[in-house]
Amino acid sequence: MRILLLMVLGAIATGAFAAPAAAPQANPAQVQAQLKQYFFDAAREGRQDMLAEFITARYDLNTRDEKGYTALILAAYHGHGEAVEQLLAAGADPCAQDRRGNTALMGAIFKGELAIARRLMRADCAPDQRNHAGQTAAMYAALFQRKDILDALAAQGADLKARDAQGNSAEQLQRGEFANATSR
Repeated sequence: MRILLLMVLGAIATGAFAAPAAAPQANPAQVQAQLKQYFFDAAREGRQDMLAEFITARYDLNTRDEKGYTALILAAYHGHGEAVEQLLAAGADPCAQDRRGNTALMGAIFKGELAIARRLMRADCAPDQRNHAGQTAAMYAALFQRKDILDALAAQGADLKARDAQGNSAEQLQRGEFANATSR
């Protein structure tokens, strides 16, 4: 039912479907907002069937919500590995950052979705990509004690001595040491 609604909404949004003259016209902005909501809900829920409809319709897979999250970021954060793979195979940007600069890899590490993190590490993103606080995926791995991920990031060239805005490095975070921001 929801897929049928999605298809109808998509047809209305692209102008492929016109309502009868007596029927009220759909507000294109509302239709687009509803489509966007369905897209993000599908990613959050790991609904590969719905994601496939968006992919087939050539929907922009790097569309962002109000927090800057992409479908890939949401699928990774919510632990939907097959949806992550589907989105990556269809061309979703694995290096995309949300409004805070966090990536799907950072979200997967934070949530402990290690299989997803390993998959995202195979994407062609800089190993020291930083969020707006200057933190890297290696820093997340160190902070949350994801040793296997930290070791794999180091093997990919991640700089474990790089420092964030507070002066913390992955090496320090792994030991549970935090830089004193007030002394800087």
